[in-house]
Amino acid sequence: MDRVSLTDEYLTILAKGGAKASELVGGQVDSALLNTFYAGKYLSRPLFLGHEEQRLLHADLENLLTALSSLPDRLFGGDFAAFARAVGLTEIQVTAIMKGRGGSMTRQTRADLYADGSGFKLLELNIGSAVGGMDNADMCRSLLAHPHLAGFAEERGLGFVDTLPEQVNNILSESGFGPGDRPVVAMADWPDSFPKMRPYMELLSQRWAELGLPEAHPCHIGQLEVRDGRVWLGEKAVDIIFRTFLIGDLLKSPEAPALMFPVLDAAERGEVKIFTPLDSAAYASKGALAMLSDEANRGLFRAGELASLDRILPWTRMVRPGPVTLETGERVDLVEYALAHREDLALKPTSLSGGTGVVLGWAEDLGAQEWHEQITASLDGPYILQRRIRPTQELFPDETGELRPWTPLWGVFTVANGYGGAFARATPASSGDVVVNVANGAHAGAVFQELAAPSS
Repeated sequence: MDRVSLTDEYLTILAKGGAKASELVGGQVDSALLNTFYAGKYLSRPLFLGHEEQRLLHADLENLLTALSSLPDRLFGGDFAAFARAVGLTEIQVTAIMKGRGGSMTRQTRADLYADGSGFKLLELNIGSAVGGMDNADMCRSLLAHPHLAGFAEERGLGFVDTLPEQVNNILSESGFGPGDRPVVAMADWPDSFPKMRPYMELLSQRWAELGLPEAHPCHIGQLEVRDGRVWLGEKAVDIIFRTFLIGDLLKSPEAPALMFPVLDAAERGEVKIFTPLDSAAYASKGALAMLSDEANRGLFRAGELASLDRILPWTRMVRPGPVTLETGERVDLVEYALAHREDLALKPTSLSGGTGVVLGWAEDLGAQEWHEQITASLDGPYILQRRIRPTQELFPDETGELRPWTPLWGVFTVANGYGGAFARATPASSGDVVVNVANGAHAGAVFQELAAPSS
């Protein structure tokens, strides 16, 4: 089956039962771990994936990651700093990511995708330790408390990946530790965001302890001390820094490099492992997606990689003056094309997250003159233009039992072991075609998939 047929069947069951949204969300609203992040806003049902859909989507993401990880070698002769500059990072950021680089690109990623009439389309790729949503299995377990979903999941062979154990395995395996090891982990945030994140980090560290990582301690980077050939958190010698601080934190103040660089230098000397190294910020840049999308680079990729890129990656280009190639093969001037087709394009910063700085060309309150100014100001800067995706809306029961349309954004994980599960965020269709984030009223939701192909 596929997501459409599974959804139709489940909505039919809900219509007969007349369940309300507050009944269907189960214990999610009582979860301290979830609520510290999602503030009690949950979708009233899960999204569904058929077995073949999940298999193809994961294969496409793996091919995309393989192509992405090869860009420094294929385009820049192995010069990673040149790659980082080309995807839009500043010189101070390039200096930072060259310290303590990993041997290979991390496999901990979350692809943010819309589903349209032709399949899944990638909006951005989040890579590294700071990706959110890996507590998704808690949503799934809570939803299964309702008999409607429990019965349907059992009948249709639906289940989910518990992503938190995969996260723990990623931390250990990519940092050079084995399943029986007990490294000391500093869960290090940036000082100004740590007070807000600390409650979640404390609850997460408790969950990690249950999963075989008992020595994980929330902190901010300013609490780490480099001395005597080690990195210390108080009196504890740190083996792994679980990094939730971001490459963008370097640009917050003139003092930021002095705060970050001693820790990065310690990693460079082998005195501590960082999960994940800052080089993940270069791979995660939307400028790297523009390189994968660029017609001029198609000869670099294998047939399987190209097939996957063609399926899931929308047309994406750096904002640079000059000619570009469209999906049809037509050559156009990028600026002239962007100005004439703003309702089909989104302007995005290459390295910001959470929808920050995104300008939707089709926004009702955006005029032609303002779009012109935005494009002009973005030329030769760290910005991309991306083809608009028109996502398929899905129906969710409200508190009266009526079905209401929402616009879902799928978050699909890869991990060191392969497929890492998925979760969703969605905004009410009544909000309009907006960036799906908390500021626009997004709710979080679970994803269930067929665990095996149905027998014929």
